[in-house]
Amino acid sequence: MEEQKAPTTPIHGNDDIIVVENLVKYFPIRGGFFRRVQAHVRAVDGVSFTIKRGETLGLVGESGCGKTTTGRTILRLIPHTAGKVYFEGKDIFALKRGALKEIRKDMQIVFQDPYSSLDPRIPVGESIIEGLTVHKIGTPKERWEKAIHLLRQVNMEDFHARRYPHEFSGGQRQRIGIARALALEPKFIVADEPVSALDVSVQAQVLNILMDLQEKYGLTYLFIAHNLSVVEHISNRVGVMYVGKMVELGPREEVFKHPLHPYTQALMSAIPVPDPHQAGSRKRIILEGDVPSPINPPSGCRFHPRCRYAIKGLCDREEPPFKDYGDGHFVACWLMEKES
Repeated sequence: MEEQKAPTTPIHGNDDIIVVENLVKYFPIRGGFFRRVQAHVRAVDGVSFTIKRGETLGLVGESGCGKTTTGRTILRLIPHTAGKVYFEGKDIFALKRGALKEIRKDMQIVFQDPYSSLDPRIPVGESIIEGLTVHKIGTPKERWEKAIHLLRQVNMEDFHARRYPHEFSGGQRQRIGIARALALEPKFIVADEPVSALDVSVQAQVLNILMDLQEKYGLTYLFIAHNLSVVEHISNRVGVMYVGKMVELGPREEVFKHPLHPYTQALMSAIPVPDPHQAGSRKRIILEGDVPSPINPPSGCRFHPRCRYAIKGLCDREEPPFKDYGDGHFVACWLMEKES
């Protein structure tokens, strides 16, 4: 495995609840009679960012760019390869079993597929309080009362607690998943594409519930999605990933109105314009070529084979630094480095 080159890490302060420093996650590819490691999928390859307490950081990018792997590695649901993740100053990867179990109460996840994340054999009320049972919080009666309370928080009825997952629609199951994530009163939630499998009308309901709960309980979200309109609606800051790398990170308004990285510019140009009369005001940027394989990514800037601004001899050889070019707007692009 190649030695990792540490990128510039966003400066973090006392109000940061999550600090990610040069996070790396490789998945081994095994083959042959002895199943030896022959290559690695570089799912996350040196990602750094911070999340402030009470804010929502939206993480976007094409399928396979490493968004979900980033979220799950932060929660230590899958082991990391290298890097550091701090939650309220505690090194997540250094925690022993007992300390990790304790901190999991403060860090929860809402999965993309609400049906497969619920046990079909037990009523949803029992699924919601499963975490309380594991951590031995409250009496059985108190746990059940909390399940009812949490269902009400996500606009569902008391009798729903006795029903099974197959009896609900996709939107209802996702609301149950949100209620379950809230059971242990967490401070930080990874929302892994929570509305991508839902109808547009239902998406709005789930997003509004997430925003209302954030305001009520002071929650912090890492919101993973590929729908840019959804991310723009719910996020305070936005990070853009491409083939395992963070290429841009900044305040929502800056990233959407003044994208600096060529890849981000292409993504933003694809957002549908609500007013048909203004459809011609935005120039569509068509990217040529295919997304590189994370098994064998390009040298230098990973976007350079598809970039119309690529500088020969630089972009294809050297990886650009991930730097702040003003007001917390981070970009990894040699073009910005040349202009600054």
